Parts: sequence; C-alpha cells; structure tokens
Amino acid sequence: MKLCPAHLAAVSLAAASLGAHSAESTELNGRLQTIKERNFITVAYRESSIPFSYLGGNGQPIGYAQDICQKIVEKIKDTIDSPNLVVKRLAVTSQNRIPLIQNGTIDLECGTTVNNPERQAQVSFSTTYFVVGTKFVSRKADRLSTLKDLKGKTVVATTGSNTVLRIRGIDRKEDLNLKLLQAKDFSDSMLSFTSGRADAFFEDDINLIGQIAFSPNPADFALSTDTLSRDPYAVMLPRGEPAFKAVADKAIAGLYASGEIKALYDKWFQSPIPPHGVNLRFPMGDALARVIAKPTDSPNPADY
Repeated sequence: MKLCPAHLAAVSLAAASLGAHSAESTELNGRLQTIKERNFITVAYRESSIPFSYLGGNGQPIGYAQDICQKIVEKIKDTIDSPNLVVKRLAVTSQNRIPLIQNGTIDLECGTTVNNPERQAQVSFSTTYFVVGTKFVSRKADRLSTLKDLKGKTVVATTGSNTVLRIRGIDRKEDLNLKLLQAKDFSDSMLSFTSGRADAFFEDDINLIGQIAFSPNPADFALSTDTLSRDPYAVMLPRGEPAFKAVADKAIAGLYASGEIKALYDKWFQSPIPPHGVNLRFPMGDALARVIAKPTDSPNPADY
C-alpha cells in the first residue's frame, strides 16, 4: 500500500518515538547520568607524581596518567552524548584522594594510586595501566642498598600512601628500628631526604626515578637493590558504579588494542619530558607488557 505524505509523517513520528523509547530503556544511570545532568566531570591530579601526573611549566597537570584519563573523558563524552562536557581539574594528595572519590567531589583520580584489596573496599579501579616495584633511594656515599643497611636509620615516605603501611610492616618483621617521617607528597618527601632529615626515601621505583631525574644532582643518588613489592596502578573510580567503570575500562582497552599505548609510554618514559627535557629512560617492564596483551584489573600483586 502506498502511503500518502500524512501517513509517512505519522510513521516517521512513530519510529522516532520508538527510538526514543529504546534509548530510554538503556538510559544512563548512576555517575554517568549525574555527569550528563550537571555537564561537568572532575578529574583529580597529583602535583608532583612524575611522570604520571604533575604540573608542567605552565602550571597545568600533565603526565602519562593524565593522558590516559583524557582518553577516558573522551569515551565518557561519547557515551553520554555530551561533546561539550566541561572538564574540571582538582589537585589531590595521598591523604585526601580516597575521601574525595567517596564523597563525590572527584570522578576520576589519575595519578599513582595502587589498586589493592584494602582500597577495593572503599573505591573501585580501572584496568591496570602500570606496574611498579617499591624501593628506596639513598645517597651513593652512604652505601645503603638493602633493607638491612637501614637498621636504626631515619626514612621518609608520603602520608596516606600504601608505602607507609608497608614500611611499618617490614620494620616490625625485620626488627629494623626505623624512624619513619611522613611528608605531604613526593616532592616534600624528596626534600626531607635531600635536606638530610632522612637517610632514605621509600616509594615506587618509577616515582623515585622521576624525583631523582628532576633533582639538581641526580648522580648523587642510587636506588636500593631490594624491592619490597610489586603493585598495579590504576585510575581510581567511585565504588558501586559498574557502568562508569565499564566506560573507563573500554577506553583503556582501546589504547591497548590499537597499540597507541606504546607511543604514550615512549612519550613519558623514553623521551625528554617537560618542563626540563629530562629523559627517564625507563623501558617497559614485562609485567606491564603482559597487562597490555591481556588487560586485568586484579589487585593481587601475584598476578603481575
């Protein structure tokens, strides 16, 4: 039967209505809906987590983790159909990052946060985007390379970090009698160490390398031969938001599948980086290569 223009218009309207109904049946909920309704997303950054998330020469956050989070933001824009979504950025510390995710102040935390079972009870995490080993840095002249060398020494770590708890546990287990200082962030911890207030600074290996590389006299320092642990870094997300996490994971999976992650890695770990043009010369480890080949969000260090 041939339809007249009026009938065609009615059919088109019905189809549009059906499409709208279909969209409603899969309409956004939770954090994705909230972000769409308020038309902004808040991305957290760290001020001195080189090269993951730190302030560049213009005072704006840059880094490997920030670039990954930008990919997630773009995927969120597509998912919620908000191309003009406003991106707000907020500096966080090791101490306040989890509470600010929990209370909804921030939506994504893009820095150097370890995904572990204890934190899984409070927040959620994306697919792993880096794997680290915890070490300490000391002055070469002091000849401190193992944990036993630190017996009775003063060490520093960053307040609110996973490393603080780890040091306390090792101190008790090994009877090292350490004096533990805590500082606000990585740069403050490094300052406590370089100014002589501490004999060693404990942190994840790549963060220590970043702090050493940006120091006035990098050749004066050395990393420990002992590695305390192996841990996965991931984007921290609000807990109980599976749709939101799925978007983040999809964005990271896209980086891995396309091979774009290789260029991103080389940009931040194998090339001169702002603001001083320092090259960290940190080759990709086997653990991260395995994650890229087979993405996981496991908090278990044994899986890496």
